[in-house]
Amino acid sequence: MTASYATIGDINIAEPKCMIGFAGPRVVKETTHQDLPPGFQTAEFMLDHGLIDAIIQRRDLRRKLSQYLDYTMPQS
Repeated sequence: MTASYATIGDINIAEPKCMIGFAGPRVVKETTHQDLPPGFQTAEFMLDHGLIDAIIQRRDLRRKLSQYLDYTMPQS
């Protein structure tokens, strides 16, 4: 999904410790022949580098999505 349209959303969220990327770190390292930074492609790394907007626990997802929708689609 990250190689296509998934990252062009208005709000990009992830679960804690999930891996986000087109190819896994091993494939990227073998392709680029470079050492990768610690935590490469984890949600936390992506948040620190501005590629996602929030990390949300699954149990909190419904409430947080409701807040985002209320913010982006206010009632008149």
